[in-house]
Amino acid sequence: MPYFVYEVVPHPESGAKLLTYLETYPKYRDAKLRVKKEREEHPERDQQEFRLVHAKNQTEAEKLLSIPRDERVIGDI
Repeated sequence: MPYFVYEVVPHPESGAKLLTYLETYPKYRDAKLRVKKEREEHPERDQQEFRLVHAKNQTEAEKLLSIPRDERVIGDI
């Protein structure tokens, strides 16, 4: 399965994620380097993220990126 690289920007009013497809890579390392490069080239954008996702196709990748993520739990309470 390939790796898809996206630019993810939250919509200012609704908070929905706006996804912009950038490129597909067959290897994780290449996708990771692309995401790292994009983040370094655009440090001024607070609301913007660059993400990679491992999926069967572009439709599945966009579906996975659109699902709200649970809050991270760090340590025990």
